[in-house]
Amino acid sequence: MNYIKRLRDLREDHDMTQQEVADYLNTSQTMYARYERGANELPIRHLIKLAELYNVSVDYLLCLTENPKRMK
Repeated sequence: MNYIKRLRDLREDHDMTQQEVADYLNTSQTMYARYERGANELPIRHLIKLAELYNVSVDYLLCLTENPKRMK
């Protein structure tokens, strides 16, 4: 699995729209859709906010681990 698919899957698992996630990130829906398609790279600040939103580790978002648990 790549991180693009994981972003979409997490959003859908949380019953959120692209617009809702974009609002949380303070960006446009169009830009967030580009992240999910891989047309634009996800900025680190957004990566961190998404990890917080979904309560998962950044490593999990980036598919570096299959364990979603965040380290404290």
